[in-house]
Amino acid sequence: MESTKPIIAIIGGTGKEGPGLAMRWAKAGYRVIIGSRQAEKAQNTAQTINQQLGLNNVIGMENAAAAREADICVLTVIQSAHQEAILSIRAALQEKSSSNPPILVDATARVDFRNPVPPPPPAAARQAQEWLGEKVQVVAAFQTAPASALRDLENPIHSDVLVCSDHLEAAEKVMRLAQDGGMNAYYAGGLDNAVVVEGLTALLISLNKYYRVKTASVRISGVPTQQSDR
Repeated sequence: MESTKPIIAIIGGTGKEGPGLAMRWAKAGYRVIIGSRQAEKAQNTAQTINQQLGLNNVIGMENAAAAREADICVLTVIQSAHQEAILSIRAALQEKSSSNPPILVDATARVDFRNPVPPPPPAAARQAQEWLGEKVQVVAAFQTAPASALRDLENPIHSDVLVCSDHLEAAEKVMRLAQDGGMNAYYAGGLDNAVVVEGLTALLISLNKYYRVKTASVRISGVPTQQSDR
């Protein structure tokens, strides 16, 4: 494992999307912390991932403790748990050095599977930025990544990641994370644009339901791939 790689905490990492991201980053050599409201649940998930990969670089902690240890936090919770999860780690993030501001990646899409319609603004990530304040750099990403495809490490993942943030340097770090996880990533503008990505999630859910699949995803054309890693 390269010591220069940032430590990643996946807050709410025991759900559908978190373990898949954790597996991909752990396999790429990152130290990954699974966060949960219950430390034991996080530890069990981490142990399962380590066993599946034959590695030992995934650990489990309670959410706030995970946030304190990490360089980059990735929030993968359902919409109903969004505010509670943000507030549970706010103090841990705000305690970090201003010379190396913490990054929170918000993967929340405020879409109900039973009635998938585009949500109104502000974007979930914009809400997170307002709750956390300017000491934390919020990036929206991974809302459209299919959870089932993330867990399938044997096959390429045919899903591009749209990254939105008011902090370009933070966005570029998250784009590198996506690429290390086997996905192309593209900067798609400021944080308010993330509400459009949430709307795309509603379309993907509708496609999945109609065509009875689980892997509908977004692909970008007309932009050279290397531009996503300038």
